Amino acid sequence: MKKITYFVNATMCTPGNFVAVKTISAGWYDRPQSIHRESRLQHDSWQGTLWLAPDFAILHGAAGATDSHAHYAHQLMLSTGAPFTAELDGIVHTARHLLVDSLRPHAILSAPAPMLTIYAEPQRLSGAALLAAAGSAGVPSLDSLAAALQAQPREDLPDPRLRRALDKVDVLLSGKVSAAAVAEAAHLSLSQLERLFSAQLGLPVRRLVLWRRLRLAIRFILLGSTLTQAAHGAGFADAAHFSRTMRSLFGVRADRSLRQLNVKLLD
Repeated sequence: MKKITYFVNATMCTPGNFVAVKTISAGWYDRPQSIHRESRLQHDSWQGTLWLAPDFAILHGAAGATDSHAHYAHQLMLSTGAPFTAELDGIVHTARHLLVDSLRPHAILSAPAPMLTIYAEPQRLSGAALLAAAGSAGVPSLDSLAAALQAQPREDLPDPRLRRALDKVDVLLSGKVSAAAVAEAAHLSLSQLERLFSAQLGLPVRRLVLWRRLRLAIRFILLGSTLTQAAHGAGFADAAHFSRTMRSLFGVRADRSLRQLNVKLLD
């Protein structure tokens, strides 16, 4: 056992007071050294209820341990009971509330109590918007968080070229997404398109396409498709490619992590 004081850019919160702090005293804890990759994979199922909206999702239930991963969505974790233990940028945090910004490496090490976890598309909802929604929701629940998130103002995509490019990506998503076709739809050269995506979305075109494929495949599985059907429907080469992407971006196996969720689609 050891006492550690660490300094982070993560956002930590207390119930009813969702504010950012920069210095966090970890207190006394045991880092779960015995959790290894293979043992984690035996417990990586997500169980509970998932509410899925066009630009956010809320998961309420048991959160399995994950490998370290980084995905495009902002993620706000809210424990409804005992604290959870997570690793963010290689630093272990024990907390009841934690905001993980888009593309930041993190892993869930243990989560003994059910959690409410919000995932949000960063080009539509900022991390600050997630904290504001959680702060206005009162006692966090699926109903209160969904209502608060739906009431949050959305970020605009002010550049019409970017809007045209994203619309074209979505049209092509079930098959081959040609960067040239996306650039043409946006009235840009390929190099201009890459600069636009990197500057305004923080991702190159290829990575953004992969994220949107994954998001679509997950939706297909939640609606009852097989792993293979979901992979092909979202434009992956095969189920193995989809599974590798799921593992890379969410730290869990697709065949174990999605089947035990009750799903509700929100407009």
